Amino acid sequence: MFPEIEFERMKRLPNYVFAEVNAIKMEARRAGEDIIDFSMGNPDGPAPQHITDKLKEAADKPKNHGYSVSAGIYKLRLAVCNWYKRKFGVDYLDPNKHAVATMGSKEGYVHLIQAIVNVGDVAVVPDPTYPIHSYAFMLAGGAIHNFELPFDEENFKVDEDLFFERLTKTLRESIPKVKYVLVNFPHNPSCATVTPEFYQRLVDMAKKERFYIISDIAYADITFDGYKTPSIFQAKGAIDVAVESFTLSKSYNMAGWRVGFIVGNEKLIGALKRIKSWLDYGMFTPIQVAATVALDGPQECVAEHIEKYRKRRDLMVEVFKDAGWEMSVPNASMFIWAKIPEKARHLGSMEFSKQLLTEAKVAVSPGIGFGHYGDQYVRIALIENEKRIRQAAKNIKKYLNSL
Repeated sequence: MFPEIEFERMKRLPNYVFAEVNAIKMEARRAGEDIIDFSMGNPDGPAPQHITDKLKEAADKPKNHGYSVSAGIYKLRLAVCNWYKRKFGVDYLDPNKHAVATMGSKEGYVHLIQAIVNVGDVAVVPDPTYPIHSYAFMLAGGAIHNFELPFDEENFKVDEDLFFERLTKTLRESIPKVKYVLVNFPHNPSCATVTPEFYQRLVDMAKKERFYIISDIAYADITFDGYKTPSIFQAKGAIDVAVESFTLSKSYNMAGWRVGFIVGNEKLIGALKRIKSWLDYGMFTPIQVAATVALDGPQECVAEHIEKYRKRRDLMVEVFKDAGWEMSVPNASMFIWAKIPEKARHLGSMEFSKQLLTEAKVAVSPGIGFGHYGDQYVRIALIENEKRIRQAAKNIKKYLNSL
């Protein structure tokens, strides 16, 4: 008999909240039921043709089938820096010092945390949050301090004064001192947004209090109604204290390709490069070549994807209201962070999500999966077409009327 083996790192991970809903969803589908699935931010269309054409062309070249470069090929890292120059007016990023191509932003983020976090280091992660933002630190032996992300539920704007009041309080009370602060705007799951001034205040505070900033702007491109996502690197001095991650998954419908990047502070980027040199040989080179074309090439495809999400957002808010579920209108991301209808709020987000799935055949993500302060909400991804959104509203209306 083998002795009982404990995997201490795995014991730090809770059961994945979304797994329970996913299991019910898969069981229903195996039984032949039609589930309208808004639960995952998985784009429903293909990557643009010019990008897939470049992938095929590059894949036809035998030289591209060997090991690649763990930090990403130079042309992709250059395209990343040029993307920042065009989109944000940031012209000081060096592709050799400040940029790493990653296997999606999630892999890059986890490897970054593994590289830079010592056991016992403290990170601040506002709640709610995308789960890996917290658990990457825990898996690396770090400690998490949370505070509730303050934002206006009507317009999804972060209350920036209250944010810094809560951050300051957390910094003052933390022993040992906070070493990292995680920010993610447009926010997943809440869709909340910030102004460029927010980042300047954060950078100034980081220099004064001596912590690093990790910024995730995965949904930077997907904005509506005139709002434009700022980058932390538009703030003076950000390169001294910050890194920022982005993914091509959403903007270019390349979720399954697993390609993203992290840019910023040379010391942090150097640590990420070093750990990746030990752990991987980089993405398949043709994917990197195609990603270069995505960033450098025509951007009309991104505008088309944004318009698709805007139409779905507007339709969902309209028809769900008619069904008895009023929602506020976000100005960014591919989600709606929807407060549970008042008559069902007592159920909590997990039970409400289960009932919505079993009774209305509609799958959403329970807010409790994103943190304690998410439990009155569910996250709805705008990944089903307009016909399916209308059908979901009909199903939900019947369910809500039955309560």
